[in-house]
Amino acid sequence: MGNHSFLLVLTMALLRLSTASARKCELQGLWRNQLGSNMTLSALDATGGFTGSYHTAVAATNKQILVSPLKGVQQHPSAKGQVTFGFTVQWQFADSITVFVGQCFVDHRGKETLETTWLLREEVPSRKDSWKATRIGTNVFTRLK
Repeated sequence: MGNHSFLLVLTMALLRLSTASARKCELQGLWRNQLGSNMTLSALDATGGFTGSYHTAVAATNKQILVSPLKGVQQHPSAKGQVTFGFTVQWQFADSITVFVGQCFVDHRGKETLETTWLLREEVPSRKDSWKATRIGTNVFTRLK
């Protein structure tokens, strides 16, 4: 009886581990990055496109921060389910726009993270000021729901 119980527990643990590692990453849902910014992504359409909203927790402005729309696309998922994607945020409170590119990862426990790199371009008065108009950074998002 003891051997059967041990085998049952071992089998269940292995099944759970294989299910978590085989889980595919889904972009749809609510995400938060390490700075406290929140992002909501819609379900993918037939072409891999999605929309959503972004509420940043940080900004280089004195204006009131507003929730801003985003539009993006996901690359066709690979067999491993670690999909790549990109999206653009059109800031509603600043004369700037940000593009994000990234990849979604699922760890062995089933935790999803979005690893992203972004470019922000702000409006400047002339071409001679173009050198200071672009910023680059990274964000890591984790799923809230």
